[in-house]
Amino acid sequence: MVTPKWVALVSLLRLALAAPQVPTTTTTNFVETSVPTLTISTSVPSPTVPLTATLPSQAPLPPVQPWCIGQIFCPGAVLQTVNIAQLYSDPKTFVDKPTSKSAQHVLADFATFNLTTVTEGDLVNFVDNDFLGEGLELEAAVLTNFNTNPAFLSNVTDPLLNAFAQIVDGYWTQLARNTNQSAVCDDYTNGECEGTLIPLNHTFIVPGGRFREQYYWDSYWIIQGLLKSELYPIVNATLQNFMDEIDDFGFIPNGGRTYYLDRSQPPLFVNMVYDYVVVTNDTSILQRALPLAEIELAWWASKRTIEVTSPYTNRSYMLACYSVNNSAPRPESYITDYLIANDPANGTPLTQQEAEALYGELASAAESGWDFTARFEMFPQFGDPGLRTYNIRNTIPICLNSILYKAHTLLADLYGDSNSTASAAHLQIAANIRAGILDLMWDASKLAFYDFNLTSNARNSFFSAATYYPVWVGIIPDEVLSSQSNAFGYFAAVNLVMNKYNGTVPTTFVDWTGQQWDAPNTWAPHQYIILEALNALPPNLTTNALPTPGFGQSTYALVPSGQLNLTESQLPGQPLRGAQASQNVTATGPGSDINTLNGTVVNGGNSSFGEGWATTLGREVANRYFTSALCSWHATGGSIPGLLPRLPNSELNLTGSVNNTGNMYEKFSMLNVDSSGSGGEYTVQAGFGWTNGVLLWVAANYGQLLVAPVCPALVPSAGSASSGAAA
Repeated sequence: MVTPKWVALVSLLRLALAAPQVPTTTTTNFVETSVPTLTISTSVPSPTVPLTATLPSQAPLPPVQPWCIGQIFCPGAVLQTVNIAQLYSDPKTFVDKPTSKSAQHVLADFATFNLTTVTEGDLVNFVDNDFLGEGLELEAAVLTNFNTNPAFLSNVTDPLLNAFAQIVDGYWTQLARNTNQSAVCDDYTNGECEGTLIPLNHTFIVPGGRFREQYYWDSYWIIQGLLKSELYPIVNATLQNFMDEIDDFGFIPNGGRTYYLDRSQPPLFVNMVYDYVVVTNDTSILQRALPLAEIELAWWASKRTIEVTSPYTNRSYMLACYSVNNSAPRPESYITDYLIANDPANGTPLTQQEAEALYGELASAAESGWDFTARFEMFPQFGDPGLRTYNIRNTIPICLNSILYKAHTLLADLYGDSNSTASAAHLQIAANIRAGILDLMWDASKLAFYDFNLTSNARNSFFSAATYYPVWVGIIPDEVLSSQSNAFGYFAAVNLVMNKYNGTVPTTFVDWTGQQWDAPNTWAPHQYIILEALNALPPNLTTNALPTPGFGQSTYALVPSGQLNLTESQLPGQPLRGAQASQNVTATGPGSDINTLNGTVVNGGNSSFGEGWATTLGREVANRYFTSALCSWHATGGSIPGLLPRLPNSELNLTGSVNNTGNMYEKFSMLNVDSSGSGGEYTVQAGFGWTNGVLLWVAANYGQLLVAPVCPALVPSAGSASSGAAA
């Protein structure tokens, strides 16, 4: 049900939008489960120019956005002016601050400014006087009956990794939130204040850091962890929140803020419901969930799906793309988007029409979750010039259509015999999507999937981790099914990463854009998807040993010709460490496989007799992921009594972590297992919901194969470049 304070916004929005068993392992409790005191921060404005300085001239205001509700935080004079003043290092800070006055009062105060003479100091006083602390509308939540020793921990046989998994399990208590209903602003026409939080009626888990509200696709991997943690009521609560949003808006927004109401995120709601029902056998949720799942999928069909005719077979398919109806900078990234369009450093400022088209591309990129990446740039370049060439709205993406295929097949399964007509309809839709993916996106000669480009009416050649989505959801091409050699070829890039690089599998192999969804960054969801794709292969395709390169070759030689669309020397360099940190490992040949060991890789766990190639890759990816999470946590102050001593302050000072107790990062690096990822439009965030969820899922499913890693020393000793994590 909708809270009374929310009725007006919902009404306005609807009007605007028009429509296996293992030995028991004894564990020691390392978990802190007390309810955290949630400190509401009030970021202090920190302009980078003198307070007496006037603002730069402004580009014309963008058009009014019909999807945006409110008068302060929608694209307009207030939002644009405050952003141009650049009072905060993160533009999301401002739009997460509720006003301390009514909207009319705030607008009246703003109207006293002459925008040609207004100073930085004037705007500092304005935000200090008229706005409160960001996140004020949220409060810490109690996870009642929290189990500090869930059953999955017995799968993790290594004592250090068992203790670490238990600690991460306890982080749910630090990330649980409720809406502070007393601080939610009233309706948007006559309320005492204005804010952007979408108030939720049930407890939820936040990702962490700047992401202080519930997010859509993050929640899928959060739920994977919550299910292993046996926190079934929180999973149910999360799903109830999403169902409330479908009831209110007809779809699930990107996140729990009104500035996300123009877009969704990868549609994983049906997957979440299915996994919850399978684990808990709570079929009672289906009475509400099934009709609402229909509404969500109908939204994707009507708002994001088009007919595409194949240039290869002349067959037509109904397939989806990310295409947000938006012609203004995203409120939470306003200055970022504005400068991409208007900063002379990026070339000639765009015309209003060009800028509006660009803003739609940037919002669509955010809807994809991959914001941003060279994958969707027509002309990949470093930084903003590359973003100006974004073409995601004219791209039929592998990932989205794979997810929608799975949503329809799972929904048909949930109906079962209770509604055979609905079940058959969803299976028919799924069959159409599957055929379209195989026709338009599968390249049999390269053994990989590539996005279909509507602009060129052809399959792209840009390789990304999206290639693993179809097999994850059960779409396995005949060529992959035909031989073990081809099945391995599909995953050969994963093998390359395990041997050439220190970390996990990157989203792309392009490392020169500076964008966070490109190399060297790696993300928890993709390690999960790769592991599940490996698990999806029929057993008869995975019994052979892992192939090895020929004499004088590296693992690059095992990758099908043209699959990566990069020569070996064009791949990202793997830096050495210590005194040679400014140098890279040799780029080509067997010497580039710096992590290859006998039967395994560095930090890839231990091989076993008769191990098939897919089991080997799964073991290595799972161990490497655990390594990245544990080593970066240790490098930022994490420790475990009796198992993992805290690093000395002289070393923690190198990571700025003297006063820290360990970070769980949102993204990692393929190059270093003791650091976070980097780049993108905001600083790296810690917390972190989906990182924790995937780690617990890996612990539950690969626990007996996990081996304590060797974390590299932050300060190498003479003659040594690394030290054991448990030393």
